[in-house]
Amino acid sequence: MSKKHKKEHHEEHADETWLIPYADLLTLLLALFIVLYAMSSTDSKKFQDMSKAFNIAFNNGIGVLDQSSIISQANQMENTQDIKRREDTKDMSEQQRQALQKQEQQDLENLKKQVDQYIQSNGLTTQLDTKLNQSRLTITISDSSLFAPGSAKVKPESRKLAIEISNMLTKYSDYEVVVSGHTDNVPIHNDEFESNWELSSMRAIRFMNIVLDNKQLNPKNFSNIGYGEYRPIASNDTAAGRSKNRRVEVSIIRKYADASKTVSVPASGAAK
Repeated sequence: MSKKHKKEHHEEHADETWLIPYADLLTLLLALFIVLYAMSSTDSKKFQDMSKAFNIAFNNGIGVLDQSSIISQANQMENTQDIKRREDTKDMSEQQRQALQKQEQQDLENLKKQVDQYIQSNGLTTQLDTKLNQSRLTITISDSSLFAPGSAKVKPESRKLAIEISNMLTKYSDYEVVVSGHTDNVPIHNDEFESNWELSSMRAIRFMNIVLDNKQLNPKNFSNIGYGEYRPIASNDTAAGRSKNRRVEVSIIRKYADASKTVSVPASGAAK
């Protein structure tokens, strides 16, 4: 009897711990096949969305799969803004909508006039420009007035400009504001930036950070983006054109845009 118990005590069982990593591997393979199937059977928009997700996850949103995804992201952001504005007004009566559009037009015209007066009184007509159209009020600032060449650090003497703009925005703090950076097409590669994408993005961020030092502004209403060299306003074939393309734009977005009823107001005394 004792021998029988001793035999049972030493009986060994097969080691099944290998099943756990094996199951994990099967799960990862299944996820991979789902991703491959989605990429092969869906439209280009879904692939761009996936590309953007990988860009953000692996390389801070820049150029892992396709640098054009940054522009797609910007366009998507603008489309989202348009959809949100339509959602905000869909339940309003026509009379209410018109009243809000009228007030908004007055707000943006007043803000534009305030900025234009600052431009004139400080002799900044060659460095700043304002433009009001059907979708936004845009304040365009030449990069030479804000940054040294190849740098994203705002010049100490230019911080006053960002502070003045932030003070002007406090009366209109419920509007959405987009700060965008732009460069010319001359490639950059230094110790700080490897591309114009990075330079334009960081310039927009640095300027926006100074504006948001004003605690009367809600950071929730602000966003920034870098367009690099891909949204020029002049030809890059000349030095003058490249100078115009190097800029930071502060855009105050309309909430109740109506292209058929909103007039475009030209800049007053600002450089074109």
